[in-house]
Amino acid sequence: MSPIPTPPVGWRERADLAVARGRRLDRFLPFLDSPLSRAGYVYGTVVGWIWGSIWSTGRVERRAGMWIFRGMPRWAYRRGGVCVGGCYLTGDEPVTDRVLAHESVHADQWRRYGFLMPVLYALAGRDPLRNRFEIEAGLEDGNYVPRATGRRS
Repeated sequence: MSPIPTPPVGWRERADLAVARGRRLDRFLPFLDSPLSRAGYVYGTVVGWIWGSIWSTGRVERRAGMWIFRGMPRWAYRRGGVCVGGCYLTGDEPVTDRVLAHESVHADQWRRYGFLMPVLYALAGRDPLRNRFEIEAGLEDGNYVPRATGRRS
């Protein structure tokens, strides 16, 4: 696993602003935490299962309410892995409890936003320090920033 980069000065304030902006946007989004959003979560899980079943060459297991597909080819996911619905698709690195806690938050986000999740995530941007979904899932648990002593992101 690559070393965790040192975040730029002022990242925490920008991260807090991104989360606040996202929560304001949520007030205008229909169907959050609804049967329709749960249908989107199920759809995402099915897509994750299909993608994982096609490309996974490693162990498939169920932990913390998620399906973990290991041994995915590197081009099939970004960074350390990707959460699609209730599936975590990753390579050969061990899935730690901290990473799984981070990915479980993403699964909860899929349940809340459903079909909107991929679109909203893309609109939040590729920079994890400004992407409200990564920030809410925990930047430290997701290995985006170094773990602060006695503090969670």
